[in-house]
Amino acid sequence: MGKINKDKIVQSVPQRGFFGQPKGLFTLFFTEFWERFSYYGMRALLLFYMYDQIVNGGLGIDRDIATSIMAVYGALVYMTGVIGGWIADRLLGTQQTIFYGGILIMIGHIILAMPMAVTGLFLSILFITIGTGLLKPNVSSVVGDMYSEKDTRRDSGFSIFYMGINMGALIAPFVVGTVGQEYNYHLGFSLAAIGMLLGLILFVVTRKKYLGLAGTYVANPLDDGERKTVFKRFGIGAVIVAILLVITIPTNILTITTFTYLVSFLGIAIPTAYFIVMYKSPRTDEVERSRILAYIPLFVASMVFWAIQEQGSIILALYAKERTELSFMGIDLYASWFQSLNPLFIIFLAPVFAAMWVKLGNRQPSTPKKFSLGVIFGGISFMVLIFPAMINGTETLVSPLWLVLSFFLVVLGELCLSPVGLSATTKLAPAAFSAQTMSLWFMSNAAGQAVNAQIVKLYDPSTEIVYFGIIGGIAVLAGIVLFAFSKKIQVYMRGVL
Repeated sequence: MGKINKDKIVQSVPQRGFFGQPKGLFTLFFTEFWERFSYYGMRALLLFYMYDQIVNGGLGIDRDIATSIMAVYGALVYMTGVIGGWIADRLLGTQQTIFYGGILIMIGHIILAMPMAVTGLFLSILFITIGTGLLKPNVSSVVGDMYSEKDTRRDSGFSIFYMGINMGALIAPFVVGTVGQEYNYHLGFSLAAIGMLLGLILFVVTRKKYLGLAGTYVANPLDDGERKTVFKRFGIGAVIVAILLVITIPTNILTITTFTYLVSFLGIAIPTAYFIVMYKSPRTDEVERSRILAYIPLFVASMVFWAIQEQGSIILALYAKERTELSFMGIDLYASWFQSLNPLFIIFLAPVFAAMWVKLGNRQPSTPKKFSLGVIFGGISFMVLIFPAMINGTETLVSPLWLVLSFFLVVLGELCLSPVGLSATTKLAPAAFSAQTMSLWFMSNAAGQAVNAQIVKLYDPSTEIVYFGIIGGIAVLAGIVLFAFSKKIQVYMRGVL
């Protein structure tokens, strides 16, 4: 296949109509809105559903195991994004990959909406993790396809798209969480399935009219020989996995506990292998090797940050249900509602941070210093939760404002680190590994959650001072060390700011 003509693709997209952006942004905005609605709605309920008593409609899973499953779930979602990118680039194109991803996500939510007990839980995890891996990275890719390289609307278009992501995440816990906790878990999960269905319907109905050729091409298609080899290897791999499952599950070699250890190992091993391959590749020159070395401490800092941020839907969800006074100013609260705080703060603060960096111009902190600030804020967001326990003990309920403060602080860290990390990844990536390096950035989240799969089991109200103190303290210390070495890292970045 010849080189993709980007100008032809852009010309095929209706160029005005959605806040002055290409009309296709309407399609992608609401597709991602409903996908995030379904995903964050499900996450707002899932932990409570797993460890709640069977008589209350839950699964009665041990709480420590349930928290590990939540962390593994999040890690797998980010790991499968690598698969989604490969399928879009080599087999289906991004539009088709998005569609099939949405189908799998919807099936996963439908399974959760049915009373299938633990079997249904693990089937839903399989469908939703693979589906999200197919859909999520490719929606962003199609957004980029709609703009030419010189189109000045690109950044504002991504900003509008980012708002769609967070609006879906903001609304979901109030709708899905309330129904699930007030009436029935399965009814709540069914609303998540309906949300994804709405997103799919809108995508199918509007994509031909609004998206044009964007996302319809296969960037690097497999030839006939490669296709046969890939399918053969996939088939052999599937048979081997099936045999291993048949042998290890009945003999209790593969249990939930051993599976969490496996995912934790992969969460660290995969990015380590990525770094080694890129650094030693003959296609990587001296400058690019230097930049890879600079990227490693940024990756580790990101992993530390995400390990804290992603506990918002695990440990802080437990904290909301078990340690927080669920009444404020005469209003009864649901524990699931606190999951809306992160997207709420991002919606309000993201424009503030964007304007601040523009205002500072050349005076703004360097990339390593922004990362260090992000990790420090993440650590402080945990450390503030020490104080209510120190003041009133761990036997009394605390004001919900402590949780609000914790979520606020971690969002400050996220806005220092996450968008900066995306930008730095594109600048530091070796030319021959540009796509893989972006996958590596998302693996920092997977690695953080892989670590979480082991440490979240250590949380208990009686040990929360130690838990929040040690994890928060490690993050703050890591941020301080990164700040101290920021100038040295900047040298290795070879001109990248």
